[in-house]
Amino acid sequence: MQPAINTERLLSRFLTYVQIDTTAKPEAATYPSSAGQWELGRLLVGELQTLGLTDISQSEHAIVMATLPATSRRSVPTIAWTAHLDTSPETSGAGVRPQVWRNYDGGDLVLPGRPDCMIRRDENPELADCLGHTLVTSDGTTLLGADDKSGIAAIMEAAALLVEHPEIEHGPVRLCFTCDEEIGHGVDHVDLAKLAAVCCYTLDGSAADQIDVETFSADLATVTVRGVNIHPSIAKGRMVNAVRVAAEFVAGLPRVRLAPETTDDRQGFLHPYDMSGGVAEATIRILLRDFHSDRLGVYAERLRRHAATVAAMFPGAAIDVTVKSQYRNMAAGLAREPRAVEYAQQALQRLGRPARLGVIRGGTDGSRFTELGLPTPNLATGEHNPHSPLEWTSVEEMASAAAWLVAIAERWGERGNAEG
Repeated sequence: MQPAINTERLLSRFLTYVQIDTTAKPEAATYPSSAGQWELGRLLVGELQTLGLTDISQSEHAIVMATLPATSRRSVPTIAWTAHLDTSPETSGAGVRPQVWRNYDGGDLVLPGRPDCMIRRDENPELADCLGHTLVTSDGTTLLGADDKSGIAAIMEAAALLVEHPEIEHGPVRLCFTCDEEIGHGVDHVDLAKLAAVCCYTLDGSAADQIDVETFSADLATVTVRGVNIHPSIAKGRMVNAVRVAAEFVAGLPRVRLAPETTDDRQGFLHPYDMSGGVAEATIRILLRDFHSDRLGVYAERLRRHAATVAAMFPGAAIDVTVKSQYRNMAAGLAREPRAVEYAQQALQRLGRPARLGVIRGGTDGSRFTELGLPTPNLATGEHNPHSPLEWTSVEEMASAAAWLVAIAERWGERGNAEG
């Protein structure tokens, strides 16, 4: 039987991590985009050194790597575990004051920093699975940062357990903590040759016991609207207000279909999430998402046709649409190394918990890793309501994720070499 995860130590790690502001900053000219990612990375380096891992490094891009040496006498392939240091810029991650709710009784959670901010049980059906758990929230004035510090804490505690129990046979495990995942740059500076793994597991999922084997394919459209600025006192017949043009453009985007507010499951969408600028120039950023990569081109062409229509309504305005690829559905890439998912399923079954194969309406570092040739399914870690002041996590679900990682390492240690 596998030794139990130290849940109090796991909680202590998590509480420390979330109080470091690692908010990603999309407007930054540096990598990583925020100093807090360097700070959290340095903290992890110190903890990894204390654990006695080897090959510990924090690169010039703040990416942290380390090796948990093998205990198996067999020649076993190297696997990797990864999570990201940054948190979403959609809600502030500065000054996080985590709230610990022990022995959850099934009621609503009123967040003390904003009494009007409540995590309601009828809006969070997953709470029904967490009766008696220790839950963690923010105080309602910030996000919590469980995305992805739940993943970091689970990885660190799994590594600690394996160090403390060398009788558990496993092969080499590489740990990798990335930066700026939330703004699409998580693996930009990861050296896959240095990572040197046959597969990887991303710890960046919701709830418990789910393996995400498909993700959206994703592009980012940037719409630049150029108008004509002149003093409003003499603007008649001369001004072309880019703000009005941009507003018309957004108003004409799909709302009943192809919008995140009205879609679920495998339905794609166009999501305008940022608009800025002034009379002379305005910029709109739009996420294009679909499980079928070829549909992204259709969405892009739809935006270009819409741009031409709107520009014609405002003589003198110009609208330019550029599209950048972000990541692709991981499904095909995972098929190249079926053991990645198969062993994760078997490891969870060994723990007496059935694994669910799921899809995620978003992307993780695993999407890009898989696209680059490193098969990387995503594992659940207990993240709920990410990117929101209503974010919460369960310590027991984090502990389940850590135990799962230990079982996966053990599974590879037993059979990895024998099967190739």
